[in-house]
Amino acid sequence: MYGWIWRHLPGNTPVRALIALCLVLGVVYLLFTYVFPWAEPILPFNNVTVEE
Repeated sequence: MYGWIWRHLPGNTPVRALIALCLVLGVVYLLFTYVFPWAEPILPFNNVTVEE
């Protein structure tokens, strides 16, 4: 999959690396902005109890 993306990016190696970095940053931004806040109530991380 990564090879397919790399082959379809325009430009030479430095330009491809810059575009790939922008794509990665965009995906990370979307994850932190939309996906993680949506999934937080579903995940059991807030249900922490310690019993003795």
